[in-house]
Amino acid sequence: MRHLTIAAFAAAAFAGAGASAQGTYPDHTIRIIVPFTAGSATDAVARMVGQHITEVTKQPVIVDNKPGGGGNIGADAAAKAPPDGYTIFVSTNTTHAANVHLFKKLSYDPDKDFIPVAPIGKGPLLFVVAPNSPARSVADFTALAKAQPGKLTFASGSSSSRAAVELYTQMAGIQMLHVPYKSNPPAVTDLVGGQVQMMIADPTTLLPQIKAGKLKALATSGLKRASYAPELPTIAEGLPGYEMVAWFGAWVPAKTPDAIVKRLEGLVHGAVVSPKNESFWKIQGYEPFPGTGADLAKWQRQETEKWGKIVRTAGIEPE
Repeated sequence: MRHLTIAAFAAAAFAGAGASAQGTYPDHTIRIIVPFTAGSATDAVARMVGQHITEVTKQPVIVDNKPGGGGNIGADAAAKAPPDGYTIFVSTNTTHAANVHLFKKLSYDPDKDFIPVAPIGKGPLLFVVAPNSPARSVADFTALAKAQPGKLTFASGSSSSRAAVELYTQMAGIQMLHVPYKSNPPAVTDLVGGQVQMMIADPTTLLPQIKAGKLKALATSGLKRASYAPELPTIAEGLPGYEMVAWFGAWVPAKTPDAIVKRLEGLVHGAVVSPKNESFWKIQGYEPFPGTGADLAKWQRQETEKWGKIVRTAGIEPE
């Protein structure tokens, strides 16, 4: 009986320590893993969220960029991190909706290995061409591609970026050569230099180059014109039914305590709706996407199904 009493006491003490730890959470540095390079849209979003968390909790937040493998390297690292609330994964539809359809085998499970914390933002992508391109519209570029089947190249540094172009080529009836990159920023560098001819990617990465006259924007990828560039037509205006929207969310490793997940949900939501970040969304070209972990889980399920259709329609063979 004495052994049982000691065991029960130890269990209670352990549980109390756990509750205490959760009650003081966070009490040291939090790491946000981003599966793309610094300068990418996801990186910018993660840093915005991290800054808000620091302002509220007074604890430092570091952003750990782990690009490569179409986002899979960062996702794998986040999935295997300790489930203690001190590793947050800020990612996109790339790792949590598209990759399950683009790769034959993943080293992580986007559903089983993660707990959704909260959605963050979403918005359309930009269709851009190299500065020396003669194309002044999507129709012009389509005509150029049809005149040179399989000769023109497109860059992509994420699944969203790749699938956006693949869907366009399918709907436009053209053939192009895919040139993959670890993330969108290095792809943009080569596009500016004329090594590749076009890409469809996030406004965060592209808008500064467009404003500097280093890239030409031809269209946006939503069903309606983008608020950040209302003068640009949508791809759908020439290819009815075309749509590609990127989105961001936050997750933690599976088995993270519920109390910590709830605390992070509030912190991320606070960052998304903070009046201080209104200018951030305008500059980045995205709109805030406030919600709960349950909202993100539902959205993720819907998007996973949608991306499966996109990948199949685009005729992309899983790698």
